[in-house]
Amino acid sequence: MSRQPMIAPSLLSADFARLADEVQRVATADWLHVDVMDAHFVPNLTLGLPVVQAIQAVSPIPLDCHLMIEDPERWAPGYAEAGARNVTVHAEACPDPRAVARDLQAAGALAGLAIKPGTPLDAYLDVLTDFDTLLVMTVEPGFGGQSFMPEVLPKVREARRLVATGHLQLFLEVDGGINADTIAEAAEAGADVFVAGSAVYGAADPAAAIAGLRAQAAAARG
Repeated sequence: MSRQPMIAPSLLSADFARLADEVQRVATADWLHVDVMDAHFVPNLTLGLPVVQAIQAVSPIPLDCHLMIEDPERWAPGYAEAGARNVTVHAEACPDPRAVARDLQAAGALAGLAIKPGTPLDAYLDVLTDFDTLLVMTVEPGFGGQSFMPEVLPKVREARRLVATGHLQLFLEVDGGINADTIAEAAEAGADVFVAGSAVYGAADPAAAIAGLRAQAAAARG
């Protein structure tokens, strides 16, 4: 797996009235992180498949769809079929994560598994061999603008150890509170993909913010 830091700006921090333009503002990023919330698995409601299909049609970079939804077995494959590069479902919402991973990969996407801050990594080590991405939430899912939770980084370190020893082959992604003050800590722990919302979309120059975050992550990893 690539060890070059990847920056995935979160569309949740964009101007929803100007989505097509907002996608272009982060064209130098690696992935575009799209949070799908259903007001059931999490209390907030964002957007769904029709909007993702519209974003996919105009995005200059691959979509990274993070599904914070119930019944992902039913809904997740549609996002892969729409052309998303990576589709992540929550372990806490999946009775059979392996089945979802197979369906996503069959539809042409990378399959991601997300875990909340309070969810132990150990419970999912066996199924992670079927996944391409592990998303460790560094905030509670459901709302933007929360503060980074460094206490979850031991899970990232353990996953990085398993990747380094060949037990897992996947991208390690962190999501929540990632900015210029926190990205080095997450990178040192072993993350590959960094979801950043207001740190990119709130910047006067998103491209410069993306380059700065990428450089910080690379320096921290050595």
